[in-house]
Amino acid sequence: MEIAGHLALVTGGGSGLGAATARHLAARGAEVAILDFDIERAHQVAGEIGAQAYQVDVGDAQAVGEAVAQAVAQARGHLRMAVNCAGIANAARVVGRDGTPSTALFERVIRVNLIGSFNVMAHAAAEMRKLDALDGGERGVVVNTSSAAWQDGQVGQAAYAASKGGIAAMSLPVARDLARDGIRCMAIAPGLFRTPMMEALPEETTAAITANIPFPARLGDPAEFALMVAQIIENPYLNGTTIRLDGATRLPAR
Repeated sequence: MEIAGHLALVTGGGSGLGAATARHLAARGAEVAILDFDIERAHQVAGEIGAQAYQVDVGDAQAVGEAVAQAVAQARGHLRMAVNCAGIANAARVVGRDGTPSTALFERVIRVNLIGSFNVMAHAAAEMRKLDALDGGERGVVVNTSSAAWQDGQVGQAAYAASKGGIAAMSLPVARDLARDGIRCMAIAPGLFRTPMMEALPEETTAAITANIPFPARLGDPAEFALMVAQIIENPYLNGTTIRLDGATRLPAR
């Protein structure tokens, strides 16, 4: 599917992978709507690329529906692309040192990362299916963000790995579900990328992490994630699976 001339929703577009994706799609001619809980960052990126920004908690289905409807109503182009980059990476052991189970954290991470992705995907697909099909029968594409932790979850990442594993696991059934409407569903599982969270780590910690990446032996550039999003959008035969984007790294237990 062509990128130019269509509306793309990008959640978490105020920073990190989402900001890089919003910038790349806008540069390729897409009309972009950024959905982010941090509206100040969202407005900053939106101002740079001529996009619209909407504050939303992706875990709130009603708020997502309202934001998607508003973005569609204000856009010139049709909603054909939805990219879920919003997420949190809170870590905790199943049982803390004080003996307290981390159930509240688990629920929060699942709500934002997994349920949030589903909320946006479902509301975006509801809009996409109303559109006329393009050449080849496509009406839209959804790209969700999983993580290498889906398969290589580390100590303290039970909640995060479960949320990202859910995103990977739903790619195929969602693709099968939406096939009748000509809507594809893919996921990307990034490894270690140069995001604000990684940049906040001490230099020696980053060096130790980088040493575990075979090639290229560096953190991923968010622009490389954005490039993969564009490649998925443009390749109509990519559907129903999860692509690892990680320089061949495998995360150790710690």
